[in-house]
Amino acid sequence: MQYTEIMVRYGELSTKGKNKRVFIQQLVKNVSNVLRDIDGIKIKGNDDRMHIHLNGADFAVINERLKKVFGIQTFSPVVRVEKEMSVINATAQEMMREVYTGIETFKVASKRQDHKFELDTYGLNLAVGNAIFDIFPDIKVQMKKPDIELRVDIRSDGAYLSHQVIKGASGYPVGVNSDLAHLMLSGGIDSPVAGYLMLKRGVNIEAVHFASPPYTSPESLEKTKNLTRILSEYSGSSIQFIEVPFTKIQEEIKKHADDGYQMTLTRRMMLRCIDRIRAERGGSLIVNGESLGQVASQTVQSMVAINEVTNTPIIRPVVTMDKTEIIELAERIGTFEMSIQPFEDCCTIFAPKQPKTRPQLDKVHKFESYLDIDALVDEACAGITITPISAATKVEDDEFDDLF
Repeated sequence: MQYTEIMVRYGELSTKGKNKRVFIQQLVKNVSNVLRDIDGIKIKGNDDRMHIHLNGADFAVINERLKKVFGIQTFSPVVRVEKEMSVINATAQEMMREVYTGIETFKVASKRQDHKFELDTYGLNLAVGNAIFDIFPDIKVQMKKPDIELRVDIRSDGAYLSHQVIKGASGYPVGVNSDLAHLMLSGGIDSPVAGYLMLKRGVNIEAVHFASPPYTSPESLEKTKNLTRILSEYSGSSIQFIEVPFTKIQEEIKKHADDGYQMTLTRRMMLRCIDRIRAERGGSLIVNGESLGQVASQTVQSMVAINEVTNTPIIRPVVTMDKTEIIELAERIGTFEMSIQPFEDCCTIFAPKQPKTRPQLDKVHKFESYLDIDALVDEACAGITITPISAATKVEDDEFDDLF
């Protein structure tokens, strides 16, 4: 069956009040970005639904992309026809012929936005159901959780028929939150998941990666860029990848600090660098993949010692999740297989054998007194490399004026 359009449902956006339109406009922009290269489609964002008019475009391709757009609760490929019962019944029969194999149960679920239509929802259910029995006399009806739910939606501009409800990514459209967050992105499992969860709340992110060549390999850097590329599929546009040269800082820490305190000092220096980058680039938040108690630097005492160097809010989206939960989410969003590639990051390579889980601040300050902190941070931040990474071409703002 040739679908005529896709009907998108907003979910959480529907709870918004006077600013709901802002959310819808951002969602339309993001959908337009990810479908940029598909010819012929037209997108219209109404208050209750978004309509993607296919004009012959392949639904299968669009389907996979829409699943990754935050702000979409569910969506359905639909066929729009005239509000004539003979046409509606014929279309319902054609749809059922394609999906019914002889064993499934079904029901008809009707909605009637146009209350001037000749039948109410009960009458619609009965009429369309009888049309299905005309071609499949032995088909079984099941009102709760049927195998096939044939939906008929009567609206002012036509009748819409569908049999699929596809789950979207939910959350808020990326960019609707005006804040910019800087994600501490390693090559591990946790930080890409943290970035995904921030995108889900509508926050744009920039990925900051600390590289320590020659101790870290080019493959390690490319792995982290690939993780950013996967995250960009959910962002609706490109993500800025910021590489920070961190070799000298780690060498200085290793030279001047006791083994057990090297991780604490490393994380404090990372925070100083990312906070400088955040301030220069207009960011409001720092995001990391810390999970409480998972490793030595993620105990409460370690977090307190590390956080001392900044007043910027640090968001930890996976802080209460255990490793199994984080892995399950990483598998679902497509970052897990990339994260487990055997290329170590700078924290892993320089990890001490017995890091302190309860670092004492007076000792931290003593070891840092041996470092020229300002000069090291200045040099690292002066040497950053910024690369835009995207899964689709970004659409400029002025191209959306005619979509609303």
